[in-house]
Amino acid sequence: MRRTALPVVLALSALLAGCATAVRGTGDMGVVVERAAGRIQVVETSGMTRLATIDGFGDLSHASVVFARDGRYAYVFGRDGGLTRVDLLNAKVTHRTIQAGNSIGGAITQDGRVVAAQNYEPGGIRLFDAATLEPLADIPAIGPDGRRSKVVGLADLPGKRLAASLFEAGEIWIIDVADPRHPKVTKLPAGKQPYDGLVTPDGRWYLAGLFGEDGLALVDLWQSPPAARHVLSGYGRGSAPLPVYKMPHLRGWAMAQGKAWLPAIGRHEVLIADTANGWQEAGRVEVAGQPVFVMAQPDGRQVWVNFAFPNNETVQVIDTATRKVVRTLKPCRGVLHMEFTPKGEAVWLSCRDDNRVVVYDTTSYEPLATLPADHPSGIFFTSRAQRFGM
Repeated sequence: MRRTALPVVLALSALLAGCATAVRGTGDMGVVVERAAGRIQVVETSGMTRLATIDGFGDLSHASVVFARDGRYAYVFGRDGGLTRVDLLNAKVTHRTIQAGNSIGGAITQDGRVVAAQNYEPGGIRLFDAATLEPLADIPAIGPDGRRSKVVGLADLPGKRLAASLFEAGEIWIIDVADPRHPKVTKLPAGKQPYDGLVTPDGRWYLAGLFGEDGLALVDLWQSPPAARHVLSGYGRGSAPLPVYKMPHLRGWAMAQGKAWLPAIGRHEVLIADTANGWQEAGRVEVAGQPVFVMAQPDGRQVWVNFAFPNNETVQVIDTATRKVVRTLKPCRGVLHMEFTPKGEAVWLSCRDDNRVVVYDTTSYEPLATLPADHPSGIFFTSRAQRFGM
Protein backbone atom coordinates (compact mmCIF):
# COMPACT_ATOMS: atom_id res chain seq x y z
CA MET A 1 0.00 0.00 0.00
CA ARG A 2 2.89 2.36 0.71
CA ARG A 3 4.09 1.96 -2.89
CA THR A 4 0.74 3.10 -4.31
CA ALA A 5 -0.28 5.64 -1.67
CA LEU A 6 2.23 8.33 -2.61
CA PRO A 7 1.33 8.47 -6.33
CA VAL A 8 -2.35 8.54 -5.43
CA VAL A 9 -1.79 11.36 -2.97
CA LEU A 10 0.28 13.31 -5.50
CA ALA A 11 -2.31 12.82 -8.19
CA LEU A 12 -5.10 13.92 -5.86
CA SER A 13 -3.09 16.97 -4.77
CA ALA A 14 -2.48 17.93 -8.39
CA LEU A 15 -6.16 17.54 -9.16
CA LEU A 16 -7.18 19.70 -6.22
CA ALA A 17 -4.59 22.31 -7.11
CA GLY A 18 -5.93 22.41 -10.65
CA CYS A 19 -9.48 22.79 -9.37
CA ALA A 20 -8.43 25.54 -6.98
CA THR A 21 -7.15 27.69 -9.83
CA ALA A 22 -10.53 27.40 -11.58
CA VAL A 23 -12.73 28.04 -8.55
CA ARG A 24 -14.10 31.52 -7.86
CA GLY A 25 -17.09 33.13 -6.24
CA THR A 26 -19.82 34.84 -8.20
CA GLY A 27 -20.45 37.85 -5.97
CA ASP A 28 -18.38 40.28 -8.04
CA MET A 29 -19.38 38.99 -11.47
CA GLY A 30 -21.72 40.48 -14.01
CA VAL A 31 -22.81 40.77 -17.62
CA VAL A 32 -22.39 43.51 -20.23
CA VAL A 33 -24.77 43.31 -23.19
CA GLU A 34 -23.28 43.99 -26.63
CA ARG A 35 -26.54 44.87 -28.30
CA ALA A 36 -25.53 45.06 -31.97
CA ALA A 37 -23.44 41.89 -31.91
CA GLY A 38 -25.98 39.68 -30.13
CA ARG A 39 -23.50 38.64 -27.47
CA ILE A 40 -22.59 39.27 -23.85
CA GLN A 41 -19.41 39.85 -21.92
CA VAL A 42 -18.87 38.20 -18.55
CA VAL A 43 -17.03 40.65 -16.29
CA GLU A 44 -15.78 40.94 -12.72
CA THR A 45 -15.79 44.13 -10.69
CA SER A 46 -12.88 43.49 -8.28
CA GLY A 47 -10.26 43.72 -11.02
CA MET A 48 -12.54 45.51 -13.49
CA THR A 49 -11.80 42.99 -16.25
CA ARG A 50 -13.58 40.95 -18.89
CA LEU A 51 -13.53 37.22 -18.18
CA ALA A 52 -15.23 35.87 -21.30
CA THR A 53 -17.37 36.68 -24.33
CA ILE A 54 -20.34 34.51 -25.31
CA ASP A 55 -22.15 34.65 -28.67
CA GLY A 56 -25.49 33.46 -29.98
CA PHE A 57 -28.15 35.53 -28.20
CA GLY A 58 -30.04 36.89 -31.19
CA ASP A 59 -31.59 40.36 -31.01
CA LEU A 60 -30.35 42.13 -27.87
CA SER A 61 -31.57 45.60 -28.80
CA HIS A 62 -33.65 45.73 -25.61
CA ALA A 63 -32.09 42.99 -23.52
CA SER A 64 -32.36 42.53 -19.77
CA VAL A 65 -30.87 40.03 -17.35
CA VAL A 66 -31.82 38.41 -14.04
CA PHE A 67 -29.75 36.00 -11.96
CA ALA A 68 -30.16 32.75 -10.09
CA ARG A 69 -30.07 33.22 -6.35
CA ASP A 70 -26.49 31.87 -6.11
CA GLY A 71 -25.35 34.21 -8.88
CA ARG A 72 -24.00 31.43 -11.08
CA TYR A 73 -26.62 31.53 -13.82
CA ALA A 74 -27.80 34.53 -15.80
CA TYR A 75 -31.12 34.56 -17.66
CA VAL A 76 -30.97 36.81 -20.71
CA PHE A 77 -34.21 38.09 -22.26
CA GLY A 78 -33.84 39.16 -25.91
CA ARG A 79 -36.00 41.40 -28.04
CA ASP A 80 -36.69 38.50 -30.43
CA GLY A 81 -38.35 36.49 -27.67
CA GLY A 82 -35.23 34.51 -26.84
CA LEU A 83 -34.71 33.35 -23.26
CA THR A 84 -31.19 32.08 -22.61
CA ARG A 85 -29.70 30.52 -19.47
CA VAL A 86 -25.96 31.15 -19.12
CA ASP A 87 -23.45 29.49 -16.79
CA LEU A 88 -21.22 32.43 -15.83
CA LEU A 89 -18.50 30.30 -14.22
CA ASN A 90 -18.05 28.14 -17.32
CA ALA A 91 -18.95 30.94 -19.76
CA LYS A 92 -21.40 28.89 -21.79
CA VAL A 93 -25.07 28.72 -22.70
CA THR A 94 -26.85 25.83 -20.97
CA HIS A 95 -30.39 26.31 -22.32
CA ARG A 96 -32.09 28.55 -24.87
CA THR A 97 -35.65 28.89 -26.14
CA ILE A 98 -37.52 31.30 -28.40
CA GLN A 99 -40.55 31.76 -26.20
CA ALA A 100 -42.27 34.74 -27.88
CA GLY A 101 -42.17 37.05 -30.86
CA ASN A 102 -41.11 40.18 -29.00
CA SER A 103 -39.95 40.27 -25.40
CA ILE A 104 -38.50 43.08 -23.28
CA GLY A 105 -37.54 41.45 -20.00
CA GLY A 106 -38.47 39.21 -17.14
CA ALA A 107 -38.09 38.25 -13.51
CA ILE A 108 -37.18 35.35 -11.26
CA THR A 109 -39.23 34.36 -8.24
CA GLN A 110 -38.21 34.83 -4.61
CA ASP A 111 -37.20 31.16 -4.25
CA GLY A 112 -35.28 31.15 -7.53
CA ARG A 113 -37.29 28.31 -9.02
CA VAL A 114 -39.40 30.07 -11.66
CA VAL A 115 -38.30 32.44 -14.42
CA ALA A 116 -40.99 34.67 -15.94
CA ALA A 117 -40.84 36.45 -19.30
CA GLN A 118 -42.89 39.56 -20.13
CA ASN A 119 -43.88 39.79 -23.76
CA TYR A 120 -45.05 42.38 -26.26
CA GLU A 121 -45.94 39.82 -28.93
CA PRO A 122 -48.02 37.97 -28.13
CA GLY A 123 -48.89 40.06 -25.09
CA GLY A 124 -48.59 38.01 -21.95
CA ILE A 125 -46.38 36.36 -19.33
CA ARG A 126 -44.80 32.92 -19.62
CA LEU A 127 -43.39 30.92 -16.73
CA PHE A 128 -40.43 28.53 -16.98
CA ASP A 129 -38.56 26.14 -14.72
CA ALA A 130 -35.34 27.96 -13.78
CA ALA A 131 -33.18 24.83 -14.01
CA THR A 132 -34.40 23.48 -17.35
CA LEU A 133 -36.44 26.26 -19.01
CA GLU A 134 -39.31 23.80 -19.22
CA PRO A 135 -42.53 25.77 -19.91
CA LEU A 136 -44.81 25.83 -16.87
CA ALA A 137 -47.64 28.26 -17.72
CA ASP A 138 -48.77 30.81 -20.29
CA ILE A 139 -50.74 33.81 -19.00
CA PRO A 140 -52.27 35.81 -21.88
CA ALA A 141 -52.50 39.55 -21.14
CA ILE A 142 -56.16 40.07 -22.02
CA GLY A 143 -57.50 43.50 -21.11
CA PRO A 144 -61.07 44.53 -20.21
CA ASP A 145 -61.82 45.05 -23.90
CA GLY A 146 -60.90 41.46 -24.71
CA ARG A 147 -57.73 42.38 -26.61
CA ARG A 148 -54.12 41.48 -25.95
CA SER A 149 -51.89 44.00 -24.22
CA LYS A 150 -48.14 44.53 -24.05
CA VAL A 151 -46.69 43.57 -20.66
CA VAL A 152 -44.13 45.81 -18.94
CA GLY A 153 -42.74 46.33 -15.45
CA LEU A 154 -42.59 42.64 -14.46
CA ALA A 155 -41.10 42.31 -10.96
CA ASP A 156 -40.75 39.61 -8.33
CA LEU A 157 -42.51 40.08 -4.99
CA PRO A 158 -42.36 38.43 -1.58
CA GLY A 159 -44.50 35.34 -1.18
CA LYS A 160 -43.77 33.77 -4.58
CA ARG A 161 -45.68 36.47 -6.41
CA LEU A 162 -45.08 38.67 -9.42
CA ALA A 163 -46.39 42.09 -10.42
CA ALA A 164 -46.75 43.40 -13.95
CA SER A 165 -48.31 46.31 -15.84
CA LEU A 166 -50.42 46.03 -19.01
CA PHE A 167 -49.79 49.00 -21.31
CA GLU A 168 -52.92 49.09 -23.47
CA ALA A 169 -55.19 47.53 -20.85
CA GLY A 170 -54.26 50.08 -18.17
CA GLU A 171 -54.04 47.43 -15.46
CA ILE A 172 -51.63 46.10 -12.87
CA TRP A 173 -51.66 42.35 -12.30
CA ILE A 174 -50.55 40.60 -9.11
CA ILE A 175 -49.75 36.98 -9.94
CA ASP A 176 -49.45 34.22 -7.34
CA VAL A 177 -47.07 31.54 -8.66
CA ALA A 178 -46.91 29.30 -5.58
CA ASP A 179 -48.23 26.65 -7.98
CA PRO A 180 -46.45 27.77 -11.17
CA ARG A 181 -48.49 25.46 -13.39
CA HIS A 182 -51.70 27.07 -12.15
CA PRO A 183 -50.95 30.76 -11.41
CA LYS A 184 -53.63 32.97 -9.88
CA VAL A 185 -54.08 36.53 -11.17
CA THR A 186 -55.52 39.58 -9.38
CA LYS A 187 -56.30 42.46 -11.79
CA LEU A 188 -56.23 46.09 -10.65
CA PRO A 189 -57.19 49.22 -12.65
CA ALA A 190 -54.06 51.40 -12.92
CA GLY A 191 -54.55 54.37 -15.27
CA LYS A 192 -53.63 55.31 -18.82
CA GLN A 193 -50.79 53.36 -20.40
CA PRO A 194 -48.55 52.12 -17.59
CA TYR A 195 -45.13 51.98 -19.26
CA ASP A 196 -42.85 50.49 -16.60
CA GLY A 197 -42.97 49.33 -13.02
CA LEU A 198 -40.85 48.59 -9.99
CA VAL A 199 -41.07 47.22 -6.50
CA THR A 200 -39.47 48.94 -3.50
CA PRO A 201 -36.47 47.21 -1.89
CA ASP A 202 -38.60 46.06 1.07
CA GLY A 203 -41.12 44.46 -1.28
CA ARG A 204 -44.06 46.49 0.01
CA TRP A 205 -44.89 48.92 -2.83
CA TYR A 206 -45.30 48.38 -6.55
CA LEU A 207 -45.13 51.59 -8.57
CA ALA A 208 -46.05 51.96 -12.25
CA GLY A 209 -45.32 55.03 -14.36
CA LEU A 210 -48.17 56.29 -16.56
CA PHE A 211 -47.37 57.41 -20.09
CA GLY A 212 -50.93 58.54 -20.86
CA GLU A 213 -51.31 60.91 -17.89
CA ASP A 214 -49.32 62.72 -15.22
CA GLY A 215 -48.67 60.65 -12.14
CA LEU A 216 -47.99 57.08 -11.15
CA ALA A 217 -50.05 54.12 -10.00
CA LEU A 218 -49.16 52.73 -6.57
CA VAL A 219 -50.08 49.38 -5.01
CA ASP A 220 -49.64 48.59 -1.32
CA LEU A 221 -48.71 44.91 -1.45
CA TRP A 222 -49.27 44.51 2.29
CA GLN A 223 -52.92 45.44 1.89
CA SER A 224 -55.41 42.62 1.45
CA PRO A 225 -56.92 42.70 -1.06
CA PRO A 226 -54.45 45.00 -2.84
CA ALA A 227 -55.70 48.11 -4.64
CA ALA A 228 -54.05 50.66 -6.92
CA ARG A 229 -54.23 54.42 -6.37
CA HIS A 230 -52.70 57.46 -8.09
CA VAL A 231 -49.81 59.47 -6.65
CA LEU A 232 -47.87 62.51 -7.93
CA SER A 233 -50.81 63.27 -10.19
CA GLY A 234 -50.05 66.97 -10.69
CA TYR A 235 -46.34 67.13 -11.39
CA GLY A 236 -46.79 68.30 -15.01
CA ARG A 237 -49.93 70.37 -14.53
CA GLY A 238 -49.96 73.74 -16.24
CA SER A 239 -47.12 73.11 -18.68
CA ALA A 240 -46.82 71.21 -21.92
CA PRO A 241 -44.66 68.09 -21.80
CA LEU A 242 -41.57 67.94 -23.98
CA PRO A 243 -41.18 65.38 -26.80
CA VAL A 244 -40.19 62.03 -25.30
CA TYR A 245 -37.14 60.63 -27.11
CA LYS A 246 -36.66 57.64 -24.82
CA MET A 247 -38.98 56.22 -22.20
CA PRO A 248 -37.61 56.61 -18.67
CA HIS A 249 -36.88 53.43 -16.77
CA LEU A 250 -38.42 53.17 -13.34
CA ARG A 251 -36.50 49.93 -12.76
CA GLY A 252 -33.43 52.10 -12.33
CA TRP A 253 -35.05 54.36 -9.77
CA ALA A 254 -33.57 55.47 -6.45
CA MET A 255 -34.54 55.08 -2.81
CA ALA A 256 -32.42 57.39 -0.66
CA GLN A 257 -32.82 59.48 2.50
CA GLY A 258 -36.23 57.86 3.00
CA LYS A 259 -37.43 59.30 -0.29
CA ALA A 260 -38.12 57.97 -3.78
CA TRP A 261 -36.23 59.71 -6.61
CA LEU A 262 -37.98 59.25 -9.93
CA PRO A 263 -37.58 60.37 -13.56
CA ALA A 264 -40.30 62.79 -14.66
CA ILE A 265 -41.60 61.80 -18.08
CA GLY A 266 -41.41 64.68 -20.58
CA ARG A 267 -39.58 66.92 -18.06
CA HIS A 268 -36.02 67.94 -17.28
CA GLU A 269 -36.61 67.04 -13.65
CA VAL A 270 -36.11 64.36 -11.05
CA LEU A 271 -39.13 64.05 -8.78
CA ILE A 272 -38.80 63.37 -5.05
CA ALA A 273 -41.62 61.54 -3.27
CA ASP A 274 -41.96 61.15 0.49
CA THR A 275 -42.79 57.47 0.98
CA ALA A 276 -43.61 57.99 4.67
CA ASN A 277 -46.16 60.69 3.89
CA GLY A 278 -48.48 59.01 1.44
CA TRP A 279 -46.04 59.30 -1.47
CA GLN A 280 -46.61 63.06 -1.65
CA GLU A 281 -44.29 65.18 -3.75
CA ALA A 282 -41.41 66.39 -1.59
CA GLY A 283 -39.37 68.28 -4.15
CA ARG A 284 -37.85 68.41 -7.61
CA VAL A 285 -34.33 68.72 -8.93
CA GLU A 286 -33.71 70.37 -12.28
CA VAL A 287 -31.34 68.35 -14.42
CA ALA A 288 -29.63 68.58 -17.81
CA GLY A 289 -32.21 66.69 -19.85
CA GLN A 290 -34.96 64.08 -19.75
CA PRO A 291 -33.87 61.47 -17.19
CA VAL A 292 -33.79 57.82 -18.25
CA PHE A 293 -32.22 56.15 -15.21
CA VAL A 294 -32.22 57.73 -11.74
CA MET A 295 -30.08 55.42 -9.62
CA ALA A 296 -28.93 55.62 -6.01
CA GLN A 297 -25.57 54.50 -4.74
CA PRO A 298 -25.97 51.63 -2.27
CA ASP A 299 -25.41 54.00 0.67
CA GLY A 300 -28.08 56.41 -0.63
CA ARG A 301 -25.88 59.51 -0.36
CA GLN A 302 -25.85 60.24 -4.07
CA VAL A 303 -28.16 59.71 -7.02
CA TRP A 304 -26.71 59.35 -10.52
CA VAL A 305 -28.81 60.35 -13.56
CA ASN A 306 -28.37 59.71 -17.27
CA PHE A 307 -30.44 61.22 -20.06
CA ALA A 308 -32.26 60.67 -23.33
CA PHE A 309 -31.10 62.14 -26.65
CA PRO A 310 -29.88 64.84 -27.25
CA ASN A 311 -28.25 64.91 -23.78
CA ASN A 312 -27.16 61.29 -23.68
CA GLU A 313 -23.46 62.15 -23.41
CA THR A 314 -24.09 63.60 -19.92
CA VAL A 315 -24.30 62.08 -16.45
CA GLN A 316 -25.20 64.15 -13.40
CA VAL A 317 -24.75 63.39 -9.70
CA ILE A 318 -27.28 64.66 -7.13
CA ASP A 319 -26.38 64.97 -3.45
CA THR A 320 -29.45 63.62 -1.65
CA ALA A 321 -28.77 65.63 1.52
CA THR A 322 -28.76 69.00 -0.25
CA ARG A 323 -30.88 67.95 -3.27
CA LYS A 324 -28.45 69.70 -5.58
CA VAL A 325 -26.49 68.59 -8.62
CA VAL A 326 -22.90 68.37 -7.40
CA ARG A 327 -21.17 67.01 -10.49
CA THR A 328 -21.78 66.97 -14.24
CA LEU A 329 -19.76 64.44 -16.21
CA LYS A 330 -19.29 63.97 -19.95
CA PRO A 331 -17.95 60.42 -19.97
CA CYS A 332 -18.74 59.46 -23.57
CA ARG A 333 -21.36 59.47 -26.32
CA GLY A 334 -24.57 57.54 -25.78
CA VAL A 335 -24.58 56.61 -22.09
CA LEU A 336 -27.30 53.95 -22.04
CA HIS A 337 -26.94 52.28 -18.67
CA MET A 338 -25.31 52.58 -15.25
CA GLU A 339 -24.61 49.91 -12.66
CA PHE A 340 -23.04 50.32 -9.22
CA THR A 341 -20.69 47.77 -7.75
CA PRO A 342 -22.28 45.92 -4.81
CA LYS A 343 -21.09 48.44 -2.20
CA GLY A 344 -20.98 51.44 -4.50
CA GLU A 345 -17.32 52.41 -4.60
CA ALA A 346 -17.53 52.46 -8.40
CA VAL A 347 -20.11 52.82 -11.15
CA TRP A 348 -19.94 51.22 -14.61
CA LEU A 349 -21.28 53.20 -17.59
CA SER A 350 -22.08 51.74 -21.00
CA CYS A 351 -21.00 54.02 -23.86
CA ARG A 352 -22.90 52.75 -26.86
CA ASP A 353 -21.61 55.24 -29.42
CA ASP A 354 -17.98 55.02 -28.32
CA ASN A 355 -17.88 51.20 -28.11
CA ARG A 356 -16.65 50.98 -24.56
CA VAL A 357 -17.58 50.62 -20.91
CA VAL A 358 -16.10 53.17 -18.51
CA VAL A 359 -15.71 52.61 -14.76
CA TYR A 360 -15.78 55.68 -12.49
CA ASP A 361 -14.76 56.13 -8.86
CA THR A 362 -17.86 57.46 -7.06
CA THR A 363 -15.82 59.52 -4.59
CA SER A 364 -13.28 61.23 -6.84
CA TYR A 365 -15.39 61.03 -10.05
CA GLU A 366 -12.25 59.95 -11.86
CA PRO A 367 -12.24 57.12 -14.45
CA LEU A 368 -10.72 53.90 -13.15
CA ALA A 369 -10.87 51.59 -16.15
CA THR A 370 -12.07 51.27 -19.73
CA LEU A 371 -13.24 48.01 -21.30
CA PRO A 372 -13.80 47.73 -25.06
CA ALA A 373 -17.33 46.62 -25.98
CA ASP A 374 -19.32 46.54 -29.22
CA HIS A 375 -22.22 49.01 -28.83
CA PRO A 376 -22.83 48.12 -25.16
CA SER A 377 -26.18 48.70 -23.51
CA GLY A 378 -27.28 46.97 -20.31
CA ILE A 379 -24.87 46.23 -17.46
CA PHE A 380 -26.07 43.77 -14.81
CA PHE A 381 -24.19 42.55 -11.72
CA THR A 382 -24.95 39.37 -9.78
CA SER A 383 -25.62 41.39 -6.61
CA ARG A 384 -29.08 41.96 -8.14
CA ALA A 385 -29.91 38.36 -7.23
CA GLN A 386 -30.31 39.38 -3.59
CA ARG A 387 -32.77 42.22 -4.23
CA PHE A 388 -36.47 42.29 -5.03
CA GLY A 389 -37.51 43.56 -8.43
CA MET A 390 -34.09 43.25 -10.05
